[in-house]
Amino acid sequence: MKTRTLFALASSLLLSIGVAQAAIKQTKGDFEDKFRQLDESLPTPNVYRNAAGEPGHQYWQQKVDYKISIALDEDKRRVTASEEIVYTNNSPDTLKYLWVYLDQNRFKDDSMARMTQTFGGVGTRGPVTNSASGSKPAKMTMDFLRQQQAFADRPLGFEISNVKDGKGDALKHTIVGTLMRIDLKQPLKPGQSTEFSLDFAFNVLEENAVSARSGFEHFPDDEREGGNDIFLFAQWFPRLAAYTDYEAWTNKEFLGRGEFTLEFGDYEVEMTVPADHIVSSTGVLQNPKDVLTKEQRKRLKDAEKANRPVFVVTAEEALENEKEGTDKQKTWRFKAENVRDFAWATSRKFMWDAKGYEQGGEDQPFVMAMSFYPKEGGDLWKKYSTESVIHTMEVYSRFSFDYPYPTAQSVNGPVGGMEYPMITFNGPRTTLQDDGSRTYTLAEKRFLIGVVIHEIGHIYFPMIVNSDERQWTWMDEGINSFLDGVAGQEWDPDIPWGVEPRDITGYMKSTNQVPIMTQSDSILQFGPNAYTKPAAAYKILRETILGRELFDFALREYAQRWKFKRPTPTDFFRTLEEASGVDLDWFWRGWFYSTDHVDISIDKVSKLRIDTEDPDIDFDRDRQRELDKPMPVTVERNMQEGKTWVERNPDIRDFYDENDRWTVTNKERNAYKKFLDGLEDWERTAFERAVSEDQNYYVMEFSNIGGLVMPIIIEATYKDGTKERIYYPAEIWRRSPKQVQKLLVTPKEKELVSIEVDPRWETADVDVTNNHYPRKIIESRIEAYKAKKRTGNARRDIMQDIKTELKTDDENKEEQN
Repeated sequence: MKTRTLFALASSLLLSIGVAQAAIKQTKGDFEDKFRQLDESLPTPNVYRNAAGEPGHQYWQQKVDYKISIALDEDKRRVTASEEIVYTNNSPDTLKYLWVYLDQNRFKDDSMARMTQTFGGVGTRGPVTNSASGSKPAKMTMDFLRQQQAFADRPLGFEISNVKDGKGDALKHTIVGTLMRIDLKQPLKPGQSTEFSLDFAFNVLEENAVSARSGFEHFPDDEREGGNDIFLFAQWFPRLAAYTDYEAWTNKEFLGRGEFTLEFGDYEVEMTVPADHIVSSTGVLQNPKDVLTKEQRKRLKDAEKANRPVFVVTAEEALENEKEGTDKQKTWRFKAENVRDFAWATSRKFMWDAKGYEQGGEDQPFVMAMSFYPKEGGDLWKKYSTESVIHTMEVYSRFSFDYPYPTAQSVNGPVGGMEYPMITFNGPRTTLQDDGSRTYTLAEKRFLIGVVIHEIGHIYFPMIVNSDERQWTWMDEGINSFLDGVAGQEWDPDIPWGVEPRDITGYMKSTNQVPIMTQSDSILQFGPNAYTKPAAAYKILRETILGRELFDFALREYAQRWKFKRPTPTDFFRTLEEASGVDLDWFWRGWFYSTDHVDISIDKVSKLRIDTEDPDIDFDRDRQRELDKPMPVTVERNMQEGKTWVERNPDIRDFYDENDRWTVTNKERNAYKKFLDGLEDWERTAFERAVSEDQNYYVMEFSNIGGLVMPIIIEATYKDGTKERIYYPAEIWRRSPKQVQKLLVTPKEKELVSIEVDPRWETADVDVTNNHYPRKIIESRIEAYKAKKRTGNARRDIMQDIKTELKTDDENKEEQN
């Protein structure tokens, strides 16, 4: 692999950081600069990516156009296809070969993914015991056995043939795992294009057996003999790997977790399927007269102006299609412009509803929001799927840009949730009751709305803002998890949505984590690392550090700059700083480059008072302070037992017995006068004002136990019952990242009673027991969890595990915890 910059691999990233840290080393004391600039770790700005985080004036990216014809053999669950590709080299480099992704090869017996799949560890679906510990023997689960049988039933992976150039001459090609190198007969110079074609075929996997992101789902109980299938096709055709300015060819083996990094281009695709099938696809249908009835075409037109979704294919029509099947075939043709991938779905079970979405202006594209689902989707899908699609576009467009494509689709199938340009696969369904009816729970409703929002949101990030998912899952999943929470809360705030900072405290303090800036395949806890931790970070940036106005402007600026382009983490970091006007290097370093956590403790509060220097005032205060102290036990008991010597001998009492040590004499008064006479006029004025105001001075002592510097937010409660929220920026730690003291000055009538740190749980502070001064009894985590469940907020993170491939039950439970 290339190691040209920070973003080639996580290992090169960590090496760069190590070298930089070695160059700046503290040798006197233990001071650590948490606010050191990130420039030492980030790539140097250049003509392709400038220092502001924008595409440089010589930014480039490749373009790849496809023409594909594919035929589905439903009975054999097999596809055969041919494709023609035009590759345009917009880079300044001359290319001697091209690299092509063959993602289906991941499922071959000898693939790197299969050969490195461990038993009882990360990367397997079935074994559920901790075999490594030796505490109990390993066991097989039914899921694992089903997976192994699916792998063994038929040959898997791509069958590639007839690789030819535009003249029809054979091209030498070499398959390397999930990639194929095609050697060009003539080097491809900058600005030139080349054409080639190939044929391919593969056997379609059962998605539920292997978690393949696509495949078939079988319905054996349908009336049709042999049952019916839903087919979802993704990663289904050989696709050009990305060639970038920061890594050259992104030819990393596909292991199943890190998703895609692809080039934009135009597609013309035709799918030949059984005549009673309905097809949903990236792009726009080109031949509706060939595949839809006249009435269905009319319904599709009516849907453009409808207030609620209109059925293009009704439930009754879908049920009729389910029953018989046919030997006839139809060919559906679609076109898509400027997309980075292409996916589609087909089944005779699909009903289809649609509703038009006007984005607001004449220049803003009109969008057809559509949903495709079987009878198992029921009223849940009829009510909420297409409406959720439109709601997502309404919210996400405020944070980024107007939705640029003509369609946005939600398709029900075996995949829990997955995204592609203009089309998403979403899994929730209704539950069949004993009486034959179908119903859904609140959790299933929330799951459907949430997954549709999340996956449609992915059309913005990363299908348009084209980050590299093979390397940096957090770049799209983190932003999207943050925004789907915003959209969910705008849908119905009474239903718990999204990620709150307090949701990630368990993960933040765990030892089983890696920095967010870790390559996707190497992450230990995928959901918390790539989804919830970055989402919580963005929420903290928006609500606590930057404020909504600055954050929303900066995020929109990032989306606008990198729309239909390929940003890196550095571009994201630099854009948010440049657009917000706030130095956030400390935040990126702590949240994204380290595994520190937030734990700020309020250790002590001391009350001070300005001495007036007037002995008649100060001595009286001293006397009162002494009287306020508890009487020593010995003195009290001695007084109870009898008189003191002084009391028994009054005849020898003197001045000091008649007056206490706080009695003022002329000596003290003369000293006070001398003090005042020595002051300058301005000093006297300031001193007299301070004395007359007689304010309260409290010294608060804080310690940073977790290591992650954050703003200190306190709520001060006063004796009169009032409260005050005070915000100290994170830079308070810049000279002393471990302990700081802060002076709180209040009017005389505002006597402080208590201090609470992070009162609204907005900074992900992992330990609330040290957030109070004086200390207070805190509800245990067990009781807090029970209360959370009682209020319906026992949160099942909808998205964080949906696309995590082949994970053990143990790992899933650990992530949920």
